[in-house]
Amino acid sequence: MSSFIPLSELRDKIDSIDQQILQLMNQRASCAMEVAKTKIAQGEQGTFYRPDRESLVLRRIKDLNQGPLSGDTAAHFFRELMSACLALEKPLDVAYLGPEGTFTQQAAVKHFGSSVKTVPSATINEIFSTVENGNCQFGVVPVENSTEGIISHTLDRFLTSPLKICGEVEIRVHQNLMGLGDSLDGVMEVFSHQQSLAQCRQWLDKHLPVAKRTAVNSNTEAARLASANSRTVAIAGIVAAEIYQLNVIEKNIEDTSDNTTRFIIVGQQISASTGNDKTSLVVSTGNQPGALHRILEPFARFNIGMLHIESRPSRQGLWDYVFFIDIEGHSEDEDVSKALAILQDNVNMLKLLGSYPKAVL
Repeated sequence: MSSFIPLSELRDKIDSIDQQILQLMNQRASCAMEVAKTKIAQGEQGTFYRPDRESLVLRRIKDLNQGPLSGDTAAHFFRELMSACLALEKPLDVAYLGPEGTFTQQAAVKHFGSSVKTVPSATINEIFSTVENGNCQFGVVPVENSTEGIISHTLDRFLTSPLKICGEVEIRVHQNLMGLGDSLDGVMEVFSHQQSLAQCRQWLDKHLPVAKRTAVNSNTEAARLASANSRTVAIAGIVAAEIYQLNVIEKNIEDTSDNTTRFIIVGQQISASTGNDKTSLVVSTGNQPGALHRILEPFARFNIGMLHIESRPSRQGLWDYVFFIDIEGHSEDEDVSKALAILQDNVNMLKLLGSYPKAVL
């Protein structure tokens, strides 16, 4: 007959462990405050947030973890701990595509932790301007969806912005249909962001084929509009339904089950190499034969993986394009540095958008 440890004894053990965890958390917080004092004494004036340092810490935690908690669970815990410690050092303001409850805000909290102050912006352009003007230290903008591809407004804004990419985060996106009613009967109009409408095109064609589809600035704005008229509905995340007290009529209506959106962190900061990085750049070649080959050849020569390439009109002349490129590695890495130097000589324009740690969570 198997024996069990008495429940009272197990609870006492948990209480003791909790006390030790609390003490260690506060020791870490005290150490973080000392770090802030040292940085200030050394004349550091900007943000104390270091994306490269935080990425290294989270990867180390996942490597050290032996379970039974998963590596991601352990990393999430430490993300929140680091976020709280950073807030004691110097609070962060992070601009996101608002209003409250959007996927962009969820991405901001996932990347920076819940102790940052998230500041809503009406458009992607406004996020860039807010960070450029110094009203927020960082901004979070969507850049790519696994179903619908590149978000062109974000790429185009980089052509004129001095900001750097200093991080990335991915969010699994679940789209939900919500409204004042509890069925599809009588629905005449569907509000959502244009990307979300596109991600749910097949479902809408089947279930609401005659309803008008109206694109708005954000899914949360869609929920607000739907809360004013029982004959309208919104496609948005669950948080938006909670904010505007809407009924979730159908869950997970996205056409692709693994629908994921990639967001990037923009700021004035340059991230150091971590050994597990990406580099993003934009190049212009002019309308010349063999232009694409001249772009790709230096990366092939140094065996550098290309993760993504996207062409966009340069707006400088008819049929003139620029190429947005993501590659493996950091611009300070020896082979990447050599490839970029050769590329610089082969193109009309090369702009380094940033080297940054790959998403950890």
